[in-house]
Amino acid sequence: MDAVVFAAVILAALLHASWNAVVKTASDKYLSMTAVVLGHAPLAALLVTIAPLPSADSIPYMIVSTVMHQGYQLFLLWSYRAGDMSQVYPIARGTAPMVVTAVSVFVLGERLSGEQLAAVGLIGAGIMSLLLVRGHDGLRNPKAARLALTTSAFIAGYTLTDGLGARVSGSAVGFYAWETLFNAATFAIIMAVRKPGLVSRVWPEARMTMLIGGGASFIAYAIAVWAMTRAPIALVAALRETSIILALLLSVVVMKERLDLSKLVATFLTTAGAILLRVAK
Repeated sequence: MDAVVFAAVILAALLHASWNAVVKTASDKYLSMTAVVLGHAPLAALLVTIAPLPSADSIPYMIVSTVMHQGYQLFLLWSYRAGDMSQVYPIARGTAPMVVTAVSVFVLGERLSGEQLAAVGLIGAGIMSLLLVRGHDGLRNPKAARLALTTSAFIAGYTLTDGLGARVSGSAVGFYAWETLFNAATFAIIMAVRKPGLVSRVWPEARMTMLIGGGASFIAYAIAVWAMTRAPIALVAALRETSIILALLLSVVVMKERLDLSKLVATFLTTAGAILLRVAK
């Protein structure tokens, strides 16, 4: 992978880890998720005024991506209600790159080398190994596992759709900015119907999550969408998921959480995969 693209995606992963750290301890997951999603809108609104207008060919991708993002956001929330974050998140984020890779290779016809496939596998294995942090409870909770796997399908769906849409749009930044506005508006409507009064609580109760978490999340994924126009979608998707390891390290260094053998194994495997991805031809 090109050095500039690699560095950009690692930066995106760090930003992704940062906003996850912001919402990790939130007691109201619906409020924090809504705050992050609505926090995308200010930067998106700014970018649509200065970025080139995406082509009409990308509009169907925007629509499908908006649907995929709604599914991801809602199923992630439902997953957290059914199981612990440390059990749900590795399943959702660890399996998504595998799904993206399979679709990219067998459906879209992208050509990946053996080294690149091995790198994706290492990253996925490293993330999935985090299930060992709290034993096997996540695997013994079939409802949480099913919801997390469904979440991963939506992650893979919006990743592929955004990557392909950005490529045909002629303006990756413009494409993502418009898609983000559609996503924020749609999610706000859904939350207004499902949780009356929730949207009005965002600014008074969760403005820092909205501004900091939402801003970091927007920039992180904007970088990833741009990167998918410069490198195979599967490789960008896998490298972006190193964010969970960065979040783990942040929790150890900043939040003083315990570092155990399982976390070290996850860090080693994922880091090895990232390094192999950088040097693979």
